This record gives sequence, C-alpha cells and structure tokens, in this order.
Amino acid sequence: MSITWTDFREIGESLFEKYDTLNPLTVRFTDLRKWVIDLEDFTGKADESNEKKLEAIQMAWLEEWKEEYGD
Repeated sequence: MSITWTDFREIGESLFEKYDTLNPLTVRFTDLRKWVIDLEDFTGKADESNEKKLEAIQMAWLEEWKEEYGD
C-alpha cells in the first residue's frame, strides 16, 4: 500500500511503529519531513509537503503516542 502526504493517519501510525518511545511534539518539522519521505511505503514527492500537512501528521502520530503512553 502506498501512502502520500494526505494519508495522515497511516503516516502517524507508521512513525509511531518506527519511533514508538519518541514524543512527537519534540520532533522538528525538518526531521519529520525527512522521516516521512524515508518511510518504506511513502510515494509522495518531497516538494508536496507543507507546514499544515506536517502538523496534521504530527497530530496523528501524537494520538497514537497518547494511546500508548497517556497525556
């Protein structure tokens, strides 16, 4: 299954699986962008990202993280 920049939930889940103990709110957007691009199933283009999409990805990841570790 391929994922792109608008697959926020899928990206958030993938990032949580890969970086499960890392609080997503501590990640800089520059790092987040690179990590998304490096995901195995990611097929989006680097220049299609923007702050709004990165924030949505971060919030989806945070939701996964909170389910595991709480607030």
